[in-house]
Amino acid sequence: MPQRIVSLQPALTEVVCALGECQRLVGVDRYSSWPAEVIAALPVVGGGLDPSLEAIVALRPDVVLLTRAAPIRQRLEALGVRTLALDTENQAGVERMVHSLALLLGKPRAGEQLWQRVQASIDATARALPADIRGVRVYVEVSRGPYAAGTSSYIGEILTRMGAVNIVSPDMGAFPLVSPEFVLRSAPQVMIQGDADTPRPPGWEGLEAVRAQRICRFAPEQVNILLRPGPRMDEAAQLLAQCLLEKAPRHAPASD
Repeated sequence: MPQRIVSLQPALTEVVCALGECQRLVGVDRYSSWPAEVIAALPVVGGGLDPSLEAIVALRPDVVLLTRAAPIRQRLEALGVRTLALDTENQAGVERMVHSLALLLGKPRAGEQLWQRVQASIDATARALPADIRGVRVYVEVSRGPYAAGTSSYIGEILTRMGAVNIVSPDMGAFPLVSPEFVLRSAPQVMIQGDADTPRPPGWEGLEAVRAQRICRFAPEQVNILLRPGPRMDEAAQLLAQCLLEKAPRHAPASD
């Protein structure tokens, strides 16, 4: 049972803490920030893509939590440091991640309870939305590029449960790089952009969402909630639902 854990991904950090095992963390990446009162006291070993090998090894971890794409994984394993690599692009991946960490920590029942609680809360949020916003076309920009959250991402899957239609289809991938021209052609009715300072590409002023001011932007901590697939996904669902309630055009009821 690992007692000294280093986490190189914020979502993994949050799940460890949500399972009541924050005290096993001995180091985190620079982006981990929740729960703040615990994480602020831990050593920082760099980012997920540029961690310090020396800093990690010096912490004598029993296991290092990271993503499969983390470039440091092979170097750690070559030194005999145990790693656990997890991917979280979609809801199924997030569920596997939660259960894997729960097993690692010896708390499988707590992992199942955590997952069921989050999913029940997301379902309740989706059910509470009025039917007249169903079918609204949505574009979710997760970072500059622009990179979008597609239908097959964990964010896209939450929106689908809410009845929204993501302009980024499943065949494009979970978080693809899209062109400004693609967004223009797809004509989203609501746009969700985490970075309030993102410059608007030429031509976007003609988009329905821009003309009607149907753009949702979020504070930095809210962006963290939206983009971290873990124990706060139900809070992410509430943010998305509030966006749709405030910005989605309403369909007039059918007349007899």
